[in-house]
Amino acid sequence: MLRAAPLDAVMRTLADPTRRAVFERIIRSDEISVAELTHGSGVTQSAISQHLRSLKQAGLVADRAQGRNVFYRAERKGLAPLVDWMSHYGVFWRERFAKLRTLLKEIDP
Repeated sequence: MLRAAPLDAVMRTLADPTRRAVFERIIRSDEISVAELTHGSGVTQSAISQHLRSLKQAGLVADRAQGRNVFYRAERKGLAPLVDWMSHYGVFWRERFAKLRTLLKEIDP
């Protein structure tokens, strides 16, 4: 089986709204357990575990076992492929904002 490119894996993983919500909760915590992620989410523990497995495979989270509990934390380099891809479009936005700035100066000197 071909391994997906890191950017493809990150985008595919974050395309799911529930998975994005789980990732957001992990980002807001230093570490969070599966039980904490499940509580109040409206999603079963097995579904949360499946989402966590996908996030881990994409390199977005790391885990740490402590006894019977597993704690998850955001992986700092996980979003790097997405950030790198988006940086290519920074030129586009800088040019657009420069043109807007010029237009606004012409309208209201």
